[in-house]
Order: sequence, then C-alpha cells, then structure tokens
Amino acid sequence: IQDQVTSNPTSIAQYAGVAALDGPQEFLADWRAAFQARRDVIVAGLNAISGFKCRMPQGAFYVFPNISGLYGKKTPAGKELTSGDDVADYLLESVGVAVVPGSGFGTPDFVRFSYATSLDAINEGVRRIKEAVEALVD
Repeated sequence: IQDQVTSNPTSIAQYAGVAALDGPQEFLADWRAAFQARRDVIVAGLNAISGFKCRMPQGAFYVFPNISGLYGKKTPAGKELTSGDDVADYLLESVGVAVVPGSGFGTPDFVRFSYATSLDAINEGVRRIKEAVEALVD
C-alpha cells in the first residue's frame, strides 16, 4: 500500500507539478514577504509572553516554542500544567486557540503553531494566548 500511495504519483499529479514549476513565479516574492512578516509577528508575540521561548524558524510556516516555563502553574480550574499536551488542552479550552502538542514530534516541552493565516488572525491568537497565560496561577 505504501508504495502505491507515496512512490508513484499519478500522471495528472506529475503534469500539475511540471505546470507549477514552469508556470509564473512572480507571485512568490510577495508570498515570501508575507510569510516572513507573519513569522516575525508570531515569534515576537510569543516571546513577549511569560513562559514561552520561541526561536526564529528558517523554513516552513510553523513556530515551535518551548512552553516548559508554564509548568507548575495552575489553570483557573485548578489543573496543574505539566506538559505540552496540558498547555495545548488549556489553550483550546480556555481561549479557543488550537495548538499541536510537541509530544507527537518527540518534544513534549514544545507546542506547534501554524502561521499560514492572516496577520489579523495571528495577532488575535497571540492576544488570546497572552490572556490565557495571564489567567494562570503560580
């Protein structure tokens, strides 16, 4: 099954790939600038939140901050945060921000955010995350 699904793209997919590579490329500079701006905003925003340490990614459209600085804090409901899974659950439940826990990548002290969205959505997400973190109790 793996061979048929991943190793042999259909002829239609192959022609689509050729068209993408041979087609117009002018839009890529604008896209690159937009994603760089989004990346810079989310990294700065997360690094301004106590308990987050976020490196500047060099590719893709994800940031992967270390959130272990939140460990030991308690949610307003009294649950102690001890992992990225806990932080992801708390952010989703408290402020509606979806986060992928780092445990799925073998790094339980991290969470993953996508910045493949608008600057407005990124700013709103960072605002909500800050609000959730400020509601934690030592």
